[in-house]
Order: sequence, then C-alpha cells, then structure tokens
Amino acid sequence: VIYSDGSTHVSTQIDVDPLEPDFELDLFGKSIDNFVAVGDAGFLLSEEIVEDKAIIDTLGSSSIVIDYDIHDLISKEGRVWTFSFDSPSDYTLLMPKNSVIVGISGLPNNMEIVDEQTKLDLTSGLSEINYIFGAPINPTTHKPTILDESLFNYVNVVVIVGTVVAAVIGGVLILKRKQQKSLPSTIQIESVSEKQIETKSIDTETIFSFRPEMRDDDKEIVKFISNNGGQALESELRKKFLQPRTTMWRAVKRLERLGVIEIDKKDLQNLVKLKKDLEEEK
Repeated sequence: VIYSDGSTHVSTQIDVDPLEPDFELDLFGKSIDNFVAVGDAGFLLSEEIVEDKAIIDTLGSSSIVIDYDIHDLISKEGRVWTFSFDSPSDYTLLMPKNSVIVGISGLPNNMEIVDEQTKLDLTSGLSEINYIFGAPINPTTHKPTILDESLFNYVNVVVIVGTVVAAVIGGVLILKRKQQKSLPSTIQIESVSEKQIETKSIDTETIFSFRPEMRDDDKEIVKFISNNGGQALESELRKKFLQPRTTMWRAVKRLERLGVIEIDKKDLQNLVKLKKDLEEEK
C-alpha cells in the first residue's frame, strides 16, 4: 500500500522452518517503521532489525505474517512521484487515493478500482510507476487506465483549467461575503453538521458481540476511539494508555486483523478509524 506521504506499507506471509529458532528476513530498505511479526498461532514474535535485515524468533511457527512501513521505495521530482521496486515475487500494489498514473515500466497483470484506489497486480522484477495527485475519479463513469504522453498533457490542461475555474469561484465567494456577512456562519454550521455525520460509527457493544475473542485491553482502545468520534491518532492512543510506540502499534494491528479498525495516514501520522461496515463472524 502506498500512502499519500510517500511511505509504503508492506504486508507478506512467509513459510519458515518451525525447527529453526530464528529466521532472517531481507527487508526492502533500511528506513523501517512499525515492524510487526505474527506467528501462525496468532502470537506476536520478537525481532531485531539490523540495517535492512530482521531477525525473528519463530517460536515454532511454520508461517509468519510480516507488516512494516518503509520510506525507501518512493521518490519525488516536482509534482511527479515515482514508485521503484525490484520484487523477488509477484505482488499486489494499492495506489494512494486521488492519484493518477502517468507512466509505468510494464503492463500489470490486472488493474481495478477498489474503494477509490487503483489496485495493480504486478509481476516479479523491477517496476517503476510514475503518478501525480489530482481530482478524484468517479469509478462508475471511468475505468482505470494508464496515461500515455498525450493524456498526461491533457491532465495538465485539466488541472490548469480547474485552477482558473477555482479562482473565478473564489472571486464570486469573496464578493458574496461582502454583500452578505451572515454567510460564513451558515457555512460553519453546515460543516459541523457534516462532520458529526461522518464521525458517526458503529456501537461498541455491537463490535464486542461480533468479536467476542477481543482482548479486554483492546476493548478499552475501541471504547476510546468510539468516544473520540470514531477515530484517533495513534499518538493519542499512546498518550491515553501510556503505552510505548511498538506496543500500541501491535494492538492497533490486532484490531485491524479483526476487521474492527482501518489505518489511514494523516500529516505523516497513523489515523486509526473504526470501520462502519463490520460484519459478524460466522
């Protein structure tokens, strides 16, 4: 998953020898954050990261799920971002929201839109993807596409025209503010109302009934997020529950695996949000 700030989240499952006490994993770079390893029994595994390698205590696991954030795969020149990755195997890549692909080194096996994000199935080897951020694309009227040079110029024209239109609209709004002083307060009231609607989340008791296996300490985190409008920064959770960064991150990842929360990026921080479409386990 590529985040809008240029970091990338890596998630993979690896088969290991359960008779070996530890496993050495080659990471895809040296700038690593939020590393979490989980054994096949669901237990968190301890690890030591040395430059671009992670040494993981297997505890008899035959399969390990790895999650971490990395800052070495994305570069930026002007308004064009570039994802460059030499993968040892086939993989799936989820682009940031509101991003438009303007160049790619090879055709993907498949491309589709998932929750307003472009999802690519890519083969092993070196892949380079150039993208920019633009206006959201309506998935009901537009199919995902890769832009060639002519379409890239078209995108630039659209951006310029959009800027001019925005400037004209801005001028009209300024004129109306001079004519009607009560307009700003009206806009503010509507914004607050919309925010209240957006932050409405599922009842915590419903969440606990759908996920009876949830730990008690994780339930307290869910309650806090719910009382906070359905979302909270990970730093706020650490401050509230007096937990170190790694411990809180592991708790957040547990809740994500249960399907209770989702993690977004906001101003280079992890924003933890309760999911509104939680389904009961069968």
